[in-house]
Amino acid sequence: MASAIFRSPSLSSSYSFRPQSSGAGRSVDYRSPSTVRFSAKIGGPAVARIRPERIVKVAFDEAATADELGILEVGTLNPAVSSSYRNPEIPKPNQTVLEAQARVCTGPTQTRPLSEDQAFRVLDTILRSARGELGDEEEVSKSQLGAFFAGMTIRANSFPEATQWSEGERNAMNTFWPLLVQCLPPDVIFIADPEGTIMGGSSSVGPLYTGQGTTEMRLVGALREVLAGGHLGYEEVQGVLRDTLPLRSADVDLKSVKDSLLSAFLIGQRMNGETDREIKAYCLAFDNEHGALPMADVSSLTHYGEPYDGNTRFFRSTLFVAAVRSCYGECCLLHGAEWMPPKGGVTDEQMLMFMGASTSLTPIEARMLLEDEDVGFAYISQREACPSLYSLVGLREHIKKRPPIATSEKVQQYVRARGKESIVAGFYHEGYLDKLLTLMRRRGVHSGLVVKGEEGGISMTTKPRSLAASKGLPVNYCAGFRSLQVSGSNSEADGRKPDQFAFSGVSRESFSIEVNAKDYGFQPSDTPRTDRSVSKNIELGIAALRGEKGPAYDRIVLNAGMVDHLLGCPGAEDALSAMERAREAIDSGKALKRLMAYIKATHQMK
Repeated sequence: MASAIFRSPSLSSSYSFRPQSSGAGRSVDYRSPSTVRFSAKIGGPAVARIRPERIVKVAFDEAATADELGILEVGTLNPAVSSSYRNPEIPKPNQTVLEAQARVCTGPTQTRPLSEDQAFRVLDTILRSARGELGDEEEVSKSQLGAFFAGMTIRANSFPEATQWSEGERNAMNTFWPLLVQCLPPDVIFIADPEGTIMGGSSSVGPLYTGQGTTEMRLVGALREVLAGGHLGYEEVQGVLRDTLPLRSADVDLKSVKDSLLSAFLIGQRMNGETDREIKAYCLAFDNEHGALPMADVSSLTHYGEPYDGNTRFFRSTLFVAAVRSCYGECCLLHGAEWMPPKGGVTDEQMLMFMGASTSLTPIEARMLLEDEDVGFAYISQREACPSLYSLVGLREHIKKRPPIATSEKVQQYVRARGKESIVAGFYHEGYLDKLLTLMRRRGVHSGLVVKGEEGGISMTTKPRSLAASKGLPVNYCAGFRSLQVSGSNSEADGRKPDQFAFSGVSRESFSIEVNAKDYGFQPSDTPRTDRSVSKNIELGIAALRGEKGPAYDRIVLNAGMVDHLLGCPGAEDALSAMERAREAIDSGKALKRLMAYIKATHQMK
C-alpha cells in the first residue's frame, strides 16, 4: 500500500522564489525595486513574474483588481486557490473510508455510529483494497487503516453506550472480519483487536504483537494503553514523539515506524481527550530542534497561533493585522504552513507566496525582520522551524480529524524577545480554551489570549450574533490573562480575576469577554466570503490597507485594536483609543508600506 507519509519536505517541490540577480559586486537594497520570479511547479510548469514595486503601485491604485496583483490562471492548478498548494507527492486518501473516519474518529459525544449500509460499504472497500481489487479508486492507506480501526477499538472499549458500535456496525464486522483477518497486516490486526477480546477471540495476533525494532516496540506499548481508553505520562508521550519524528522511510532507517501505528496513536489520544500533561508534551517536544531560540531586541512581541489548516469560507485578516500593529511598536510573529489538512484552506503562507514574498525564512532571519524598524513583523513556516512536525502533513490528511498537534502547534515560540511577549491563538471547541491558556502560561509569556473567531481562527467579526448560533461559546468570545500594569490596582472591581500565582516573577490577571463590535462604533456587516480564494483574500486585505472602508477594513481595525487592548499593550488601555490608533496606521499608508517592505526584505536574505 502506498504510504501517506510526506517524506523529506522541500519547498522546491511546490514553489520557489528567486530574486533577479543584481550583478557582480553590486549591493542590493531590499527597499528598492527588484524582480521576483514566482515559479509554480504543481503538475506542470507555470510561471508568473511579480514585481514588488508593481504590487506597491497597484496597491495604491484605486482601480486595483486581483488580476493586477499578479493572479495566474492555470485551470485547476491555479495558485490563487488554496487547494493548489497541496503537495501532489502525497497520495490521496480513499474517500469512502475517509468519510467514515470523520464519523467514528472523534470524541465520546461527537461520534456518529455508522449505519449498517455504511459499515458494509466501508468494510467492503477495506477488504477490496487489501486484496488489490479497487481498480481506479484510491487504495485505503495504512494511515487510514490505523485511524479507522483505532476509532472502532476505542469506541468499543471505553465510549458511552450511545457512541459505541451500532447494531449495523456489529453485523458488518461479524461478516467481514473473518475475511479481513486473512489479508490485513499484523499491525492493523493488532489495532483492531489489541487484546483479542473485541472480535470474539478469532485471532491471537493482537495480544502477541510487539512491533519491530525498539522505536516501534515503545510505540506499541504506549498504543495499548491508548486503545484501552487510557492516558500516558508527560515523558512517555515525549519519548514516542521524539523517537518517531521526523517520519523516516522504512527502507533507509531502522528507526522508522509503521504509518498505521502512529496514526492510531495520534487519533487515539485526541479521541480520549488529552490530559494537561499529554498536551504539554506535544507542545514542548521539539522546542530545541534547532538549538537555542534567537532573541529579538524588541520591546514587545506577539506570537500569533492561527489554525494551520486555514480558512475555507471567510476573509482571513491576521497577516494584515500584523502589518498594522507593527506600525506602533507591537511586533508580530506569525507561523503556519503553506497547506494543511483537514480543511486545506487559505493560509498566511499562501498569501505571502502569492504576493511574491519568500516563505523559507529561518528563525534568525525572522528575528532580523522583527528588529527592522521598517518592517516589525515576520512569518515562519513550520517547514523551516520544525521539520519534525511538518513531516506529518501527509499523515494528517489521511487520519482526517485533527490530532493533538493541531492544538499544540498554535502555542509555539520560534523567536524570543527581550521585552514583553504575548501569545494569541484561535479555538473552536470549548474544551480546548483552558488547555491553550495553560500552555501559554507554561510558556512564561506576560499575556495570553484565546479567541473564538470565525472558522475557529483568531479573526473577530463585526457580524451581529445570530439567534441560531451554534451551541457553546459564541463567536467573538475571548479569554486570557495579562500582566498587571499598575501596582495595587483593584482588578476585581471590574470583573477581572488575579491569577492565584506569579510565574517567572510576573503577576497576572485573568479576563473573559464577548466582544460586540457595535459597542466600539462598528456597523454590523457580514464577513466577506473568500471561499478558498487566495487572491480574493489578498485583494480584500490590500484594499483595506489602502484605506478603502468596508467590512474587511473594519475587521482589521477591530482585531488590531481589541488584541492591543486585551493584551494590555501600552496606549491601548482604552479600547476606542486602540481602534483609532489602528485606523491611523492604515489611513496614513504606514501599514501597507510595511507589508511591501516585508515582501522586498525577504528577498535580500536569500
